[in-house]
Amino acid sequence: MGRRYSRRMSFNPRLVLVTASSQEEARNLAQGILNRHLAACVNIVPGVESHYWWQGKLETSAEFLMVIKTTSEQFEAVAELIRWHHSYQCPEIIAIAPDQIAPEYRAWWEEESDKFDGGRS
Repeated sequence: MGRRYSRRMSFNPRLVLVTASSQEEARNLAQGILNRHLAACVNIVPGVESHYWWQGKLETSAEFLMVIKTTSEQFEAVAELIRWHHSYQCPEIIAIAPDQIAPEYRAWWEEESDKFDGGRS
């Protein structure tokens, strides 16, 4: 019924959560990811306060949360780019498979994912 069928056999969406030390770092990571067509969208959420253990000491940091809309097939390429360009020794890189997505948003995400080229751009 007017639904555009993807050339992809299946669509495996992933939300990848990454924290960055600054807005500039988050923006640079987002641009690198998007310029390489590894994600359909990257949200940057300011004002995150993180409390965590690091090397035996309790730490607190102001951070920026990135929410990266990608696919399971692109996860390793996204993670590699983040590890390579991130200022942290051990950056947070967590992938979540969403259970439900609004049909219209899912169709957009899937359409954009069809354009992913594995970072060959």
